[in-house]
Amino acid sequence: MVRQKKAVKNKSFLQSIGINNVFHNENANFFIGFVFLAIAVYLAIAFISYFTTGTADQTVIESPRAGEIINEHFEFQNKCGSLGAYSAYFFIKQCFGLAAFLIPVFLIFSGLNMMRVFDIKLWKWFFVLVVVMLWFSVAMAKFLEPFFADSFFSPGGDHGMFVCQRIEGFIGAPGLIAVLVTTATAFMMYLSVETINFIRKVFNPRLYLRKIPFTVHSGTDKTHDDVDNDTENDSEEDDEQAEDVFDDPSKQEIDFGTGGEDETPTIKDDGYANDTSSKATEDVGIEFTAIKEDVGIEFTAIKDEEKADGKNLVTVGDKMLSPYDPKKDLENYHYPTLDLLDRNDNGGKSYIDMEEQNANKNRIVQVLRTFGVEINSIKATVGPTITLYEITLKEGVRISKVRSLEDDIALSLAALGIRIIAPIPGKGTIGIEVPNANKQIVSMESILNSKKFQETTMALPCAIGKTITNEVYMFDLAKMPHLLVAGATGQGKSVGLNAIITSLLYKKHPSEMKIVLIDPKKVEFSIYSSIERHFLAKIPDEDADPIITDVTKVVNTLNSLCKEMDNRYDLLKMAGVRNIKEYNAKFTARQLNPEHGHKYMPYIVVVVDEFGDLIMTAGKEIELPIARIAQLARAVGIHMIIATQRPTTNIITGTIKANFPGRMAFKVSAGIDSKTILDRMGAQQLIGRGDMLIINGTEPVRVQCAFVDTPEVERICDYISRQQGYPTPFELPEPDIEGADGSGNDIDMSSLDPMFDDAAHLIVSSQSGSTSLIQRKFSIGYNRAGRLMDQLEKAGIVGPARGAKPREVLIQDEVSLANLIVSLHG
Repeated sequence: MVRQKKAVKNKSFLQSIGINNVFHNENANFFIGFVFLAIAVYLAIAFISYFTTGTADQTVIESPRAGEIINEHFEFQNKCGSLGAYSAYFFIKQCFGLAAFLIPVFLIFSGLNMMRVFDIKLWKWFFVLVVVMLWFSVAMAKFLEPFFADSFFSPGGDHGMFVCQRIEGFIGAPGLIAVLVTTATAFMMYLSVETINFIRKVFNPRLYLRKIPFTVHSGTDKTHDDVDNDTENDSEEDDEQAEDVFDDPSKQEIDFGTGGEDETPTIKDDGYANDTSSKATEDVGIEFTAIKEDVGIEFTAIKDEEKADGKNLVTVGDKMLSPYDPKKDLENYHYPTLDLLDRNDNGGKSYIDMEEQNANKNRIVQVLRTFGVEINSIKATVGPTITLYEITLKEGVRISKVRSLEDDIALSLAALGIRIIAPIPGKGTIGIEVPNANKQIVSMESILNSKKFQETTMALPCAIGKTITNEVYMFDLAKMPHLLVAGATGQGKSVGLNAIITSLLYKKHPSEMKIVLIDPKKVEFSIYSSIERHFLAKIPDEDADPIITDVTKVVNTLNSLCKEMDNRYDLLKMAGVRNIKEYNAKFTARQLNPEHGHKYMPYIVVVVDEFGDLIMTAGKEIELPIARIAQLARAVGIHMIIATQRPTTNIITGTIKANFPGRMAFKVSAGIDSKTILDRMGAQQLIGRGDMLIINGTEPVRVQCAFVDTPEVERICDYISRQQGYPTPFELPEPDIEGADGSGNDIDMSSLDPMFDDAAHLIVSSQSGSTSLIQRKFSIGYNRAGRLMDQLEKAGIVGPARGAKPREVLIQDEVSLANLIVSLHG
């Protein structure tokens, strides 16, 4: 007890003078890093100078005289003075010899790391350089000593000579060489498994005359092609409700035991880190030629590299062709890199303030005991913004008593957003979620740099943040399959949408996914307009903005998506498959003929911001196509995300809720709004700034949304837009206009539109039968332009609709058109 209180007092003192946070200060880190660089340069100069001045300086050092270390009379000849002479003498002569030059090398890396010039795992570099320095010290003492016979120092230093003599005296010179070789081999195997392949090649070179390894790397080195191939090979039974996928746990738990004030808490750290620099490789395919000497026959093995990539040849008629590759049109496309995102200072880990945790624990226990609730134990799990306190009740205590104390606990902690989970699903404990005093920002870089995201095989992976246990939360939009996002103004909805879009851009190739962005506010998604030729989709209109903002065009776009959905279902029926994965697998295997209308189907993600404004403006014209898409579009790869700041029943209707199983709720002002979004209370107790509850058919999970700032999105879009793209955005089919049946039989030609003559002259003069052309030239709505096109078809000026292509113009000159118009008006 005394020891614990003393530690708390010491910590408080350190915090009071600011030392506790010095290593969390970027300016302090930069300065310390700069000092490391200066020391490294100083030592390097001293070491180099030692080669020419070491004999004279060594005489002074080994026969000390009073005051010589001050170097008043310049007894030392080293360029760095007496301190440089002593440093070089100690590290080179007495310690490691020439291997001591690795010391300033490590200091340089340490300094650059602290200055954030680049990021390295410092402890790994320290371990590697120490092993290398010790090994070379012994090796150079053994093999280079004859070349330094007349030198004033050993090439391996006194350390190398001592170790070398001891080992040689015990197992002889061959034994020393064997130890050095074995140690070096083990160390190289630790650094890379390619060492094993090299050793095999040395002992059996004939087998590896033409070795071409195909490797798959984990972490950030796993290619997107590998991920996408894994996705395409997923079985149909995986097509179920979206599952919660977490990153490798890096959480830290504090076990308070029974909750007594005198009990010392223990911190449990699982020790996992988001280390994506490791390269676990595995050979999955080798092409080689083996010469069978006794009969002189050459055998060539099948190239398994192509099989591993799914590139084995397929038979089409009497020809052997490689499978269709949808990425071929943009084969030089590069996925965005993580350096485009801002890094978080804490490296993605939560900082634990033990003084705060102990104080909160004591207050919780005190309130519970005051009202007669006894507990067996209490444990805290610290997240970026929330700490979860798990308590185990003594037998006979009712859970309802704890639920009723929610306001009392909040009052004692003076905290906002206390939330009690009684009980925690799957555990025999009760959870109390308490906001941290110092909330930490979850950077998007720490999420996308996680191992789970890098190695995921999800079709549409959406990584949105971290749970209260500091685990990365991901879901597969293709399995969800639609998401409703709601919350009060300024609580993080737009940031959440940007996080979803960003994670998709980092994982998908432009040929695999298209995005439809609907933004009535006109400013939220405008930043993505620069990637229209890579990822965006829109209705056929030459001058249309890639971000849909006009309500009329929103209705037309949703109707166009319905038509695209129907077209895709027709193709699935023709192909005899049930979903987009099976269809694309058949198409890439060249089992479907493009001449029969078949084509590769990219996923289409529809993101609608401010859905409430659209409902208030267009009502059923918006709700009905959205409901139809939500009910049917899953199998053909069309998925919707709609967001609103008005979580009311007239906006989030029963039809919408029934077809959007995925719900994401940010902070709302009242419990009734939480019930509208999640069908349960809880969202009104969130603390805002990205704190959210997400549910997908089970219990809600509390997640701190990752923060992706506007400059980060700008850098990502700029990186993509500077690469080669498609000639135009992905064109959705031209939507059907209400009242048109394709033949124009129900069109009343006795009451022609006042603009009929002008529209007819426009179509004939331009020889382009496009509804969007009429809409653009006369600045009219799409519905009126569609009715004009129906009348032109009935009059015989244009032919029937041809999908996304313009209609055929049947009148070729103005004279014929004038005669036709006269007959119509006569």
